Amino acid sequence: MPTRRETLKSAAALAAAGALPLPLRPAAPPDSPPLEGAMRPENPGDLPEPVSLFDFEPLAKAKMSHAAWEYVNGGAADEMTVRWNREAFDRMRLKPHVLVDVTKLGTRVTLFGQEMPFPILLAPTASHRLVHPEGELATVKGASAAGATMVVSTLSNTSVEEIAAAAKAPLWAQLYVQADRGFTRSYVERVEAAGYRALCVTVDTPVSGARNREQRANIALSPGVEYPNLKGLRAGASEEVRAHAERRESSIFSSLLSADLTWKDIAWLKSFARVPVLLKGILNPDDAERAVKEGVDGIIVSNHGGRNLDTVPATADALPHVAERVAGRVPVLMDGGVRRGTDVVKALALGATAVQIGRPYLYGLAASGAEGVAHVARILQKELEMALALCGRPQLRDIDRSVLWAAP
Repeated sequence: MPTRRETLKSAAALAAAGALPLPLRPAAPPDSPPLEGAMRPENPGDLPEPVSLFDFEPLAKAKMSHAAWEYVNGGAADEMTVRWNREAFDRMRLKPHVLVDVTKLGTRVTLFGQEMPFPILLAPTASHRLVHPEGELATVKGASAAGATMVVSTLSNTSVEEIAAAAKAPLWAQLYVQADRGFTRSYVERVEAAGYRALCVTVDTPVSGARNREQRANIALSPGVEYPNLKGLRAGASEEVRAHAERRESSIFSSLLSADLTWKDIAWLKSFARVPVLLKGILNPDDAERAVKEGVDGIIVSNHGGRNLDTVPATADALPHVAERVAGRVPVLMDGGVRRGTDVVKALALGATAVQIGRPYLYGLAASGAEGVAHVARILQKELEMALALCGRPQLRDIDRSVLWAAP
């Protein structure tokens, strides 16, 4: 087993390269309120109770350390893609139908045999103790209260087993394939044994992007905060794997990101995984076509929240091209910039089966723990119902490209 000194040294090297988030020293938020009833965060100053996802941002910023806030909000380089993710939705206009009976609204969706109350999942994000002392345990309680499926990051501060034990709604797991493929296989077996329903393999991060905002934020480790899912990573690795990882720590490569990940590894994962395998980080329609031919079960159109390669397109702009190439052969999900129920409608109109949100629920977590996470999900679900009714499309199946006003 690696020593604590070796673990901290490795984590510090990763943070310096901007490859992985580190748990920071946040200002300790107060105990989160119970999940029952209305959310009543202890608002700093005169900040109002949140009624939209945007309202959570100032509440979160007031409770987070500067470094934690910069990490959560930061993107790659000049952060153009981060901005475009939001602007792409803002550009789109909806075309409503009137005089439609909308007394019965339907937001349920089925993915891989799992019925969900609404097509909104919590995207994998790392290090939840960065924003709240309870970390992922608070997140999963909030997700469960709202009936939302949480996708748990490999880089969580709580083990996948502990998160599963606290969950009362289905979970999916995100995977960073490791250079030590034996460790990777054992991790997949762990999440399957813990009851996770799907595996989301991140494929857009062979190396980290130029996360300049993180570099300027003077990131520091919080004592005692770890990545329990990665324990024993080096201990069982061969000398060749360990030497290879150590050589990479001083370069753009990370010892915990696999720069040699290829389609052969996806076939390898598919050969033993007992749950659906989705690829997260597809933007190029050619990659989507290859993924379907390789037998993957789903695709997640994602640019990693604008955190890797700057100036790639907004996911909402890439989505229709990917969806057209996939042509319904596997489900297509997307993340990036979703903040309103109308955004969900637009994403579905462009070919998505469901969407994922990341930063918004972290703001809710920072603002009010589990209840904040639940409140974020509930607001977005309610806004989706409003958008369906006001567009004259009472059921998800009624949404298609015709709900979007054609560009002039």
